[in-house]
Order: sequence, then C-alpha cells, then structure tokens
Amino acid sequence: MKQYGFNFLWAFSKEESGKNPQEPDKKALDFLAKHGFNFVRIPMDYRYWTNNFDYFKPDEAFFDYTDKYIEECRKRNIHICINIHRAPGYCINRNDIEKHNLWTDKEAQDAFVFYWETFAKRYKGISSEQLSFDLLNEPPEERQYGMTREIHRKVIKRTIEAIRKIDKERRIVIDGIGGGHLAMPEMADLGVVHSGRGYQPMAVSHYKAEWWIDSNKVTEAPQYPGTKWDGIIWNKESLRDFYKPWLEVAKTGVEIHIGEFGCYDKTDNKVALAWLSDLISLYKEWGWGYSLWNFEGPFGIIGHRREGARWEKIDGYLVDRDLLELLKP
Repeated sequence: MKQYGFNFLWAFSKEESGKNPQEPDKKALDFLAKHGFNFVRIPMDYRYWTNNFDYFKPDEAFFDYTDKYIEECRKRNIHICINIHRAPGYCINRNDIEKHNLWTDKEAQDAFVFYWETFAKRYKGISSEQLSFDLLNEPPEERQYGMTREIHRKVIKRTIEAIRKIDKERRIVIDGIGGGHLAMPEMADLGVVHSGRGYQPMAVSHYKAEWWIDSNKVTEAPQYPGTKWDGIIWNKESLRDFYKPWLEVAKTGVEIHIGEFGCYDKTDNKVALAWLSDLISLYKEWGWGYSLWNFEGPFGIIGHRREGARWEKIDGYLVDRDLLELLKP
C-alpha cells in the first residue's frame, strides 16, 4: 500500500456530515489525480444505512452513494478504501449512543460481519488494486469496553473469513488498537494490511482540540522538537522509537499503511510543519503510504486557520503550499 492521499468525510457522521451522505467531490478528486495522489479513505457511519438499530434491514439507497464514490475514484486511477468508522456497538467518538457492544454482544458482531459481507458481495469483481476494506476505525485500548486483544482478534478474524468466502482476493485493512496507535503482532498471520496512526505526540497534533479528552492537560503551546508528552521528549528519534513495534510487525511481511495523520490548526504553523516533516520523512524511509486527515478543514491542506501558512491559488483552491509539497509522494 504505497498509496498516498486523504480522508474524505462524505459519509462520516449523521450528526456532522448531514442527514444524507454527500456526493463525491469530483473537483477534489481531480486535484488529487493531477498532483500525484492515488488514495482516498472514506470513513462511514453505519447509521446511514440502518434505522433504529434494526441492523439486518439495510437501506439500499445508501449503497448508491458508495457506488458513486468507488466509480469516481476508479475513473481517476485513485485507490479507494471504505471504512466503517461507526460500527454497531463501537465508535471512538460518542460510543455512549450505541445500543450494543461490539466485543461482548453477539448481535453487534453478527451485524458487523453482515455489513462487510454485504459490501463484499456488492463489490466482488472490482480489483483490490482499486478497492480495499478497512474494517473498523481505531479500536479502543485493551480492557476498554470489554475489549481484549484475544476478543478483538476473534471478531476481526471472523469478519476476514466471511469476506474471503465471498471474495478471496479483496484487500483488507485493520487498524491498530488504542485508537489506531498500537501495533498488533498477534494479527500478523491474517494476511491483511495493518493501518497505523500519525498523531503522536497528541500534545502537538491535537493541541486545544475541543473533543480530545486530555486537551486540558496541555497547558503550554507545543514546540517541536522538544515537547514533553507521556514522559517522552518528542523529536525525530522518539518518533522512530514509537514506531518500532510496527516495524517489527512489518518484518514478518505485513504491509503497513498510515490511514490517518495530521495536525489540528491550533498548533503554530512552524511547529506543525516541523513535526509533519519528520513524520512523513520516516514514512517514506520505511516505504509506508499515508492518508492525511483530511483534505479540507482544520487538519487539511485547504481551509485550516494556522497563521503564517503560505497560501496559493491552485486549481480553484486556496492551498497551503508548504503542506501540499510535504505530502506529495
């Protein structure tokens, strides 16, 4: 997965994206293709196709949208990765609104498998060079919500096997646990891509992020290099140390891809660029692809509010030129 691009929030959240999913942004996809990017990740909310937790009667109208997303990416030779961001019984954001628990309730597990079987049937025949399935966004830390590595492996392994009974060639992606940060050597034998995150240190990437539970612990504006977080002084070498468990998994033949990374726009622009420069240079050193969260918005190359950014009008967008150049493959 030496693929490089962006997350698009077209079907991300019924509360945040709107009652209906968004149409594919053809202008944005044209921009990606023109500037050498070849990857799009679509995090999705299962509530777009499910009403009132009636899991097994999906609204087929939603899948017309995913058909469009896939088709528009294929036209431009952009690989598309569809991801269930909010699953029956789990979401890293507002998990409390779920009726069931993905790791302790059979009904949620059955529904999760059923949804991926539905996608597998619908898209069988589309090459894995063009389409992949990222099963579950950012599973929690071990013991949270009753999740253990053993239970999580069982749920993921069952889902992989169900997909492969339908489409044995489909490329499958699994996110690290602990919000995507922690490697999973116990799943190195499943023949799937492992997806990591690029948000550490959180004190840099999520400074003053309103939704981040530990935001109030960061009392000073971050510097990079030099910010202390989780007992570590962060610089390029500490970033390299952080990813050692992922490199060990990679040695077993597992492909690694960074499904999300980025910096919220309350961090000073020079600090953000210095940190992102080190991060991306390591990913390129290791041959890992990556996907920025996101294309347009407070983390994006378009629409962030960091003072001092070098803005240029490019193909109809006002673009952070320095960030764009950093991201280019």
